[in-house]
Amino acid sequence: MVFRRRDRRPPLRAVAEFLWPRGGWGRAFHYVKHRVRRLPDSPERIARGIGVGLFTTFTPFYGVHFVVAAILARGINGNLLAALSATFFGNPLTYVPIGVISLQTGHWLLGSQPMAEVNATLADKFLAAGGDLWFNLSAFVSGTATDWTGLVIFYHEVFYPYLIGGLIPGLVAGTVGYIVSVPLIRSYQERRKRKIKAKFEAIKKRAELEAVNSPHAPRGTHPPSSSPRPATPRDRAPKASRPD
Repeated sequence: MVFRRRDRRPPLRAVAEFLWPRGGWGRAFHYVKHRVRRLPDSPERIARGIGVGLFTTFTPFYGVHFVVAAILARGINGNLLAALSATFFGNPLTYVPIGVISLQTGHWLLGSQPMAEVNATLADKFLAAGGDLWFNLSAFVSGTATDWTGLVIFYHEVFYPYLIGGLIPGLVAGTVGYIVSVPLIRSYQERRKRKIKAKFEAIKKRAELEAVNSPHAPRGTHPPSSSPRPATPRDRAPKASRPD
């Protein structure tokens, strides 16, 4: 696997590194970018995967962004790993601005009134919806009456406006990501091919030179010596002139 870790992390450490990776989010971004650029696929398919992943981060499907990105990538023939990698654009540092933009846009498109103090209210709605979901699942087992009030409020005031409002900024982010990624990935792949080709040419020349200079090489394969052969006594003797 491309992103599998060598060491198993304790749960608390995994949560802490999800909120703030070791080395910071800048290092994590460059790591993901390096992995995406080296994917063995065409620039267009990789860029489509990146666009889908960026679009997915503007949807309210928290916890299943990987699943949504994988389905969309398969639908438009995008690179799956690129799509999954691009979902890391949605992280604890960007969730708040993404949520505010999507909610405000959704309320504007639907003609509804946006919530006051969006950030605090949004957290309360998520907690209330989660509490209702857990309570109603328990109610099915225990036989007590169910109460969906929190989930209904969450759907009408958060989920639906978020879903509608995230379409426009998501499409913009995905389109920009695709347009920017195609030339960058193509340039990187061509540059990497040239480097690999030059490396193999150097290895080939070195191997040929070592084969020629080897003492076990067949006769006649050694390159001619540039220094003159030392003179022998026979060479120094005067040559007899031919009789007329």
